[in-house]
Amino acid sequence: MPLPVPEPRCPKQMAYGPCGGVTFSGACEVAPEPCVFVAAETVRWDGGPDAEAAAAAGAAAAVGPASSGSAGAARMRALLARRPVVVADFPARALDAASLTACAGALAGHVDAVLAGDSGAARVQFPPSYRAHLIQAAGVPVWAGFTCRDRNRVAMEGELAALAHVGVAGVHCVTGDHTRTGSRPDAQPVFDLDSTRAAHLARSAGHLVSVAEAPATPPVDRRPDRLLEKVRAGAEICFVNHAGGAAAVEEFVRRCRDLGVTAGFVPCVPVVLDHDSARLLASFTTLVLPVGYLDGILAARDPREAGIRAATELGRAFLAVDGVVGVNLSGGPGERRELWFAQALAELSAGLVDRAADSAADRAADRAAGVTPAAG
Repeated sequence: MPLPVPEPRCPKQMAYGPCGGVTFSGACEVAPEPCVFVAAETVRWDGGPDAEAAAAAGAAAAVGPASSGSAGAARMRALLARRPVVVADFPARALDAASLTACAGALAGHVDAVLAGDSGAARVQFPPSYRAHLIQAAGVPVWAGFTCRDRNRVAMEGELAALAHVGVAGVHCVTGDHTRTGSRPDAQPVFDLDSTRAAHLARSAGHLVSVAEAPATPPVDRRPDRLLEKVRAGAEICFVNHAGGAAAVEEFVRRCRDLGVTAGFVPCVPVVLDHDSARLLASFTTLVLPVGYLDGILAARDPREAGIRAATELGRAFLAVDGVVGVNLSGGPGERRELWFAQALAELSAGLVDRAADSAADRAADRAAGVTPAAG
C-alpha cells in the first residue's frame, strides 16, 4: 500500500487532514474552496518513516519513547496516573522575557503545567525550547506547543531534542495556523509535516505527546476516527477543542472509546473575565460555548468573579466525565493584562483539583521513576 503523501490542494500540505480550522460549512480556513479532506475517507496512519521496511519484514512499526526522553514527561505521566491535572494556557507577551517570568511566577504551584504555544497576537516568538527554559526556571512545568508551520522536519527534530533536554512535561503537536492569518502574512509557511506525523516524531524523541481534536468541526462524524490515527502515531493525550458543555464532551469521548481510542482527554474550559478576553476567545476558529455562557459572564456586576465561577463549574463537570484526565484553562487577556489574567487562572485552578498531598506524592513518584526532582 502506498504511503500517504501531502495533499497538493491543501494550503497546509497535510497528508493526515483535516485540521481543526475547517469552518462549520466545511470550507478551508484560508481558501475559498471546501476543505479537501471533509468529503474524503480518513487517512490511515502509515506506521512512520520505517513503515516500508517494517512491511517488507512482515512486522508492524511500533511507537515507543526513546531511551533518553524528557524527565518532565516521566513526572507528568506519574501525576496523571494519580489524579486529574490542570493545564493553563500561558498568557504572557511574546518576545518578553520579563512577562514570561512574571506570569510563570503567578502560576507556579497553582497549576500542573502551562500550555505554552502560539501567541494569539504575534507570530514571531521565542523558540519553544527557550521559552520552556524561561518558564520552568520560574517554577512551573511546561506543556510545549509545537507547530509545523515555521520549521521543516530537521529543525523540528532539533527542537524536540532541546525540549527533552529542558525536561518539558509534554509536547502538544498541532499542524498550526497558516501564515495568511495572524501578524505575519508576508512569511512563507513550511508545513513539512502535519500534526499526526509530528506526534510520531515527538513520541519517538521520548515525549509525552498530546494532540488536539475538534468534535464540532466538519467532518463531525469522522473526528473520532481521525483521533484514532493520531493515537496510533504516538499521541497519549487529546485536548478537546471548545465543543459546548460536558454532555458534548462525554459523547465525543464515548464515540472515541467505541473505536478503540486509548488516549486520555483534556477538555478546554473557556476562561472569560472581561470584554477583552471574550473578544480573544471569540477569535478561536469554530468556537462552541455552552448556551448563555458568555452573556452570563459579561452581564454580571463583576465579570472576573462570574468568569471564575462559570469556568469552575464547567471544569468540574468535565472532570466528572469518564475518560477525562484533566482540564485546560483556555483563553487569554487583553493587552497589558497578562499578569492579571495569570493571577485569575491561579485562583481558578484552586477550585478544580486538590493538591494537598502533592509534595510527598511527587517525591515518591520521582523516586519510583528514577527522576531527579527539578530545582526550585
